[in-house]
Amino acid sequence: MAAQHSQGIQTLLEAEKEAAKVVQQARQYRVQRLKDARSEAQKEIDEYRKAKEAEFAEFQSSHAGTTQNVQATIDKQTETQLQAISDRYATHKDTVVRKLLDRVVLVEPELHRNLKKRE
Repeated sequence: MAAQHSQGIQTLLEAEKEAAKVVQQARQYRVQRLKDARSEAQKEIDEYRKAKEAEFAEFQSSHAGTTQNVQATIDKQTETQLQAISDRYATHKDTVVRKLLDRVVLVEPELHRNLKKRE
């Protein structure tokens, strides 16, 4: 009976070792699956990022021309307005200077209004 008991224990130990191997393989398989899933997800993320960056670059290039055109139009309008201001300045400069000098130089002395009331 001791031999059978010893053989039963031996069988149980071997079954336990086999079970440990199966559990270890299952863990390794799970870890490998997780790694594969992560790398697959990273590839999908990279592809999506590249697609969105390409889409954004296309959007930028299609709208960059309009931005430059608008800027050129604004620059032309600004130049036109500056030229108009310069022309008006040149035209009215003498008149304004003459009016200023007349106000400063041609002073008509008169009594203050309070002094007039006293008289």
